Amino acid sequence: MVKGTREIIKHRRMKILFFVVVVVCLWSAVVPAKAQVNVTQFHNHDSRDGLYVDAAFTPIAAANLARDLNFDGTIAGNVYAQPLYIEGGPSGKAMIIVATESDNVYGLDAVNGSIVWQRNVGEPVSADDLICTKFDPMGITGTPIVDLASRALFFDAMITPDGGQTKKHLLFSLNVDTGDVNPGWPIDIEATASYNGVDFIPAIQQQRPALGIVGGILYVGYGSMADCSMFHGWLIGVPIDNPASVTAWAAATNNHGGAIWGVGGIASDGKNPFVTTGNTFSPSNWEGGEAVIRFQPGPIFSGSPSDYWAPLDWLELDILDFDLGGCGPLLVDVPGATPSRLVVALGKNTVGYLLNRDNLGGISLPVAQSSVDPGNSIIQAAVTYRTEQDTYVAFRATKEKLSTFRITATNPPTILSGWSATRTNGGCGSPFVTTTDGSSNPIVWVMGTAGWGIEGDQRLHGYDGETGAVVYAGGGPNELIPGTHTYSTTGIVARGHIYIAGDNKVYAFRPSRPNPTPRSRPTPHPRPTPHTRPIRSLSGRD
Repeated sequence: MVKGTREIIKHRRMKILFFVVVVVCLWSAVVPAKAQVNVTQFHNHDSRDGLYVDAAFTPIAAANLARDLNFDGTIAGNVYAQPLYIEGGPSGKAMIIVATESDNVYGLDAVNGSIVWQRNVGEPVSADDLICTKFDPMGITGTPIVDLASRALFFDAMITPDGGQTKKHLLFSLNVDTGDVNPGWPIDIEATASYNGVDFIPAIQQQRPALGIVGGILYVGYGSMADCSMFHGWLIGVPIDNPASVTAWAAATNNHGGAIWGVGGIASDGKNPFVTTGNTFSPSNWEGGEAVIRFQPGPIFSGSPSDYWAPLDWLELDILDFDLGGCGPLLVDVPGATPSRLVVALGKNTVGYLLNRDNLGGISLPVAQSSVDPGNSIIQAAVTYRTEQDTYVAFRATKEKLSTFRITATNPPTILSGWSATRTNGGCGSPFVTTTDGSSNPIVWVMGTAGWGIEGDQRLHGYDGETGAVVYAGGGPNELIPGTHTYSTTGIVARGHIYIAGDNKVYAFRPSRPNPTPRSRPTPHPRPTPHTRPIRSLSGRD
């Protein structure tokens, strides 16, 4: 009896253990689906790849994209910055964070677009009080960034405290859940930034590039207002837990120029910030312009050739205004290539460059270079994605053309042509890309933006990432998005939605289910009447 009882207990324990294992496995399968989704920065990742993985965006579903008319999204101000998406907000809400040129910042409910919180951080500066600017007014231009650990939102705002006479660039940190200004902020850049005897002059510097955070340091880049005045390219570093400690670097301190102005802003490999710089003004020696630069934390520029690259013809590019600064650095990994850890730079001269990001090489030939499009100027923020066969880079080639090229997995890697989509008078913003699992079903998305002499079609468009075939052609009357801006406007993806900010409004899109084709039903045939059977007696047997 004792042995039998033990066997029964052992058998029951094994059943319980099996049940526990099954529950744990099922729970682990559920957790990733419940994990938070956040878009905390420009183009989604430090590398600036612009890649969003969302299983909802299959080609069939994407072809039936429609605007979510239940999403309000009303805000006040022109928008050049990309919106952000943050989960875990008040009462568990997911929020869209958006900033405007009117120095307004909003947290919107990601489901219905209502305002959760809003904050005005000052009076923006009128174009009448600035030189050489198309922004009117000028307030918050560069895409903000969120540090999830501290639930803090960071951005630069240009403000005037006295109706336009005084101009300031202030760095703000807000509580992303409430919009309240965090203690120790804002930081007045003019009062804290200088380099090699050069002081920061806010009235002549524009903050267009997206902000970055690397190793707990906030990095903010500054350029010019249409190359007017004696501006410099500036990179400012502020420890997010010690904002009183500011470190600065400036280009061309013996001359001027070297703007950091590409909308993609600061890229990172997780250890170091990378930037591209624009043209300087024919200095006798290279002074930091026309370059890709890797900074040590701070930012500190080592001056070592391994930490910067400039083309051999940098001076000619200066003279022709064919600078590299119109596109921020794009960090790309190409498995099987040697080197495999690359930086992609794109110039106004329509040349694409591949650089070894572990050893940039100083003033030298790149790992590879090629004319990637016969257009007249590449100014934008590119994306990269990988399919089963290739690594692609997609970019805004001109105001009317989206193009791609491929990077080979060879020693050394090379640039091969890809597909392109010509959008005559349709406009073309900076792209973003979706895949369903990281490599399958890639779709490259662009807005038909206005600017540079065309109105654009003001619609979202999707293209097959491998062939360039049209996946989504812009929708109907409800899908118009007015108030977009040349190369600045781009979208984000989260939880089966695409969000795009135009002037005074954020728009939400989601795939809609196509109406199924009705199926013909077979004509019913009469059934024979069943024969009656005698009822068996409940008490008897057959």
